[in-house]
Amino acid sequence: MLLTVPDVLTAEQVRHCRATLDAANWVDGRVTAGHQGSPVKQNRQLSEDSAAAHELGDLVLSALERNSLFISAALPSIVYPPMFNRYEGGENFGDHIDNAVRLLPGSGRKIRTDVSATLFLADPDEYEGGELFIEDTYGAHSVKLPAGHMVVYPSTSLHRVAPVTKGVRLASFFWIQSMVRDDGRRTLLFDLDTAIQRLHQTGGDEQALVHLTGSYHNLLRMWAEI
Repeated sequence: MLLTVPDVLTAEQVRHCRATLDAANWVDGRVTAGHQGSPVKQNRQLSEDSAAAHELGDLVLSALERNSLFISAALPSIVYPPMFNRYEGGENFGDHIDNAVRLLPGSGRKIRTDVSATLFLADPDEYEGGELFIEDTYGAHSVKLPAGHMVVYPSTSLHRVAPVTKGVRLASFFWIQSMVRDDGRRTLLFDLDTAIQRLHQTGGDEQALVHLTGSYHNLLRMWAEI
């Protein structure tokens, strides 16, 4: 499932992120790339152990905890600490699939990457190029969202970032280990949850809503890995 999650950050939060990133020190983005990604990755990012990365990462995580659309779609079990990258001057990231497992910094624990996320921190008119292309069975989808908006998609997807030919593209990126690892099952649960919420909003039959909600939770109980 490829889904846009709007307004993850407020305009004020985006401004704070931008001011912090403008004053930050950037490192070669290949420091966190795997064997597949390193040869095709040309960008810069904040060091994972920098104060700026920790501060802004906590801000993003707090926003995600309050975002019901993200929670419904990703069914998060563990969220990797958000990272931040920068593309300019032709920098790009070629075709790749995200590593299946990542080590959580400083914990010794591993996370399975089920869902990938990109949170845009620059508006589309601030840079040229830089589209995130995500491929699925229906072809390649071009994603370039307003600042504060986010896209989530299966980590099994082939994807790339087109060269940024003018301006600067800023974003946060991270991964989610979902309670439900299978994308098809997550999509089914998301569609069911969305239908239940709409029925609540439109005054649907209460007894039917009770049964549908029960079916949702019974499916989640059947499929969740906790």
